[in-house]
Order: sequence, then C-alpha cells, then structure tokens
Amino acid sequence: MMNATPPFHADPDRVTFDRRELGLILSTYGRFVAAGEWRDYAMSFLRDVAVFSVFRRATEHPLYRIEKRPRLRNAQGAYAVIGMDGQILKRGHDLAQVLRVLDRKLIRGVD
Repeated sequence: MMNATPPFHADPDRVTFDRRELGLILSTYGRFVAAGEWRDYAMSFLRDVAVFSVFRRATEHPLYRIEKRPRLRNAQGAYAVIGMDGQILKRGHDLAQVLRVLDRKLIRGVD
C-alpha cells in the first residue's frame, strides 16, 4: 500500500513563513536584487524559528537574517531583522514594519 502523505508535507514541529509573510520578504529581497545589493538567499525552518538569510555572494555569511519566532509574539514581537554581526536592527509584531529597517539601508546605499 502506498503512503498517502505528500513528499513535502508540512512538519507541525517546525516554524515556517506563510504565503503572506513570504510575499513581503520576497518583495523586499527583489528590490535589493534589482539594486545589485543582494544575490542569494537561504531559508531554514527549525523547531523554534524560521529564518530567511540574504547574501551578497553565496559564499559569504548572511548580510541579514529575517527571523520569525512565534514564542516571542506576546513579548517583543515574533519578527526580527538581524545584521551580520548579530545585532537586532528591528523587532516587532508587524513584519512589514520590521522590514522597513532594510528599506532605509537601500535608500542610504544608493546615495
């Protein structure tokens, strides 16, 4: 008898980004790619956190990590943008608001 479970079923023990969240993140990512700032990304879905990492080159450490930590949603907020040095640049409850910290970097980088 064949297994009825699809090969890439969602693991309920892992944190993931939903479609709306990924849309917001990929929109920001696309603006930076178009500006020539970012060239690659990676996603990790772990037990406590989902991470979207962005890179200037694939061989480097991530420039930024966009994290979703549901356990922090009632405290500081589930979303955070973290710099290469591990510093939290912005944390909050609204992903769109948190991602705006990156838009300021894009404007600054073009000047």
